[in-house]
Amino acid sequence: MQEIAEKIQHGQRLSIEDGLYLFETPDLLSVAQLANQVNEKKNGNNVYFIENMYINPTNVCEATCSFCHFKRKDGEEGAYTMSMDELLHYVERRWNDNVREFHIVGGHNDLVPFDYYLDTIRTLKKHYPNCTIKAYTGAEIEFFSRISGLSMEDVLKELIKAGLDTMPGGGAEILTERYRLKMSPDKASTDQWLEAHEIAHGLGLKTHATMLYGSIETMEERLIHMDRLRQLQDKTNGYMVFIPLAVQPKSVNASIKRRTSAFDDMRTLAISRLMLDNFDHIKAYWINIGVQLTQMALTFGSSDIHGTLIEERISHSAGAVTSQGITRDELIHLIKGAGKKPVERDTFYNVIKEY
Repeated sequence: MQEIAEKIQHGQRLSIEDGLYLFETPDLLSVAQLANQVNEKKNGNNVYFIENMYINPTNVCEATCSFCHFKRKDGEEGAYTMSMDELLHYVERRWNDNVREFHIVGGHNDLVPFDYYLDTIRTLKKHYPNCTIKAYTGAEIEFFSRISGLSMEDVLKELIKAGLDTMPGGGAEILTERYRLKMSPDKASTDQWLEAHEIAHGLGLKTHATMLYGSIETMEERLIHMDRLRQLQDKTNGYMVFIPLAVQPKSVNASIKRRTSAFDDMRTLAISRLMLDNFDHIKAYWINIGVQLTQMALTFGSSDIHGTLIEERISHSAGAVTSQGITRDELIHLIKGAGKKPVERDTFYNVIKEY
């Protein structure tokens, strides 16, 4: 631990072996302390949040990911694909003037053409020109390439032309082929997911990165995942934030044995902060770990708690026990309660207001 602490103090990069030690040591509070120091050096006392709206235009999906309970087959009960009128109606009912970002992900629906996905962005951009559009994961970019016959670069160019501002980090799951062949065999490979983000960065988009942990992956695979992101960030500096996501069991009533432990959640956040030395922000995603653990995460290296979500569906379809939205006042209270300064931001971490 002392060797690792000295490396961190001297700005030296931690190895995968260092990361394994941090996952194994019983001294969780020392790991937290190191992560907190790194975060405070980067972000001071600031903790960021955003008011955003989740939109899932379709839940029809060709893929068969083991961890997903959101997807439906065409014709199955509950399957849907929004028309553009339905999309606008969905947004209008939930809209308020503080919403700064549309977060759009959905099923890999091959029954609609690539133009459907472009029209989704065009329609929102036309009616809400000042709202940032964060849409389509690296896995979706690879899927669009397959259904359109375009290269991933041309897919991204078309999406940018339609109004795409940034990409979410989903579809990464765990970036090793052993994991992906078992858990998400129909989706983009490790290299394809990374390539989609590398191309996006080259076209001027800043993007997000996630990791879905808590199923069949080893601790070493979590660290390989972080290292692959770190290497791409060295090359492009295109990632804004890393978001570890705890895998959700199928049922809200799942026993504690079916969920990641609080210790695992806190340790994973702290180690993410220590390993990803070239990322500015680590996000504690309250939808997954709950508001009280999110508050704790602010002293475990996290500088962002996501936002005042309006109806998040994907984690909840998989058994998340949190509410589907949280108010601005609740978020501010949560951050201040941890002795930190709440900062409302836009998608690109520009400050809107300090509280």
